Amino acid sequence: KRRAPGREGLLDRSLLAKLDLAGYEHQRYREALAEVPHLDGETGLQRRMREISYLHLTRFVQILLDRKDRASMAVGLEVRVPFCDHRLVQYVFNTPWAMKTFDGREKSLLRAAARDVLPDAVADRVKSPYPSTQDPRYAVALRDELKQVTADKSAPVQPLLDRGVVADALADPTGAENRAGTELVLGLDTWLRNYGVELEL
Repeated sequence: KRRAPGREGLLDRSLLAKLDLAGYEHQRYREALAEVPHLDGETGLQRRMREISYLHLTRFVQILLDRKDRASMAVGLEVRVPFCDHRLVQYVFNTPWAMKTFDGREKSLLRAAARDVLPDAVADRVKSPYPSTQDPRYAVALRDELKQVTADKSAPVQPLLDRGVVADALADPTGAENRAGTELVLGLDTWLRNYGVELEL
């Protein structure tokens, strides 16, 4: 294999060097941290957790809500997210971190607030992450779609790819090792096609 897989693993090396994604991410991260509204006297863990919470609310939650909207509307389902009410979010954001974890667990305030209306099995349940597709057929389907895209000479993503690494990815019968990179390439190709984006490289 020519290169270890990764999110950008299927892209051309010279393109990656020109883009300097690591430098871009570092710059944007610093810009995001500069936005955080700190309180006077905040230090250490309290200050850091405010930063993490702010970045989560202003970056990651937007992605999750967009996914929720797209997935639910695709099947005509109306989904509500009551914990995202802006008044509740603003109130809890400014709650000291020590209060949010007073019992040594995550979601301490929520667990305490709902303790008398939920069964113990629910109130004490371990927090689970946002679901990720684990079905091995998904990675295979991604690989098969990548094969179609790379066979299409008019695919706009073609000039951006490292053909040798892509060939290795297509040779993987499971598709699992290059899943993140394949998702990136397919998403990029769809974006370029649907919006008629022209790249100057």
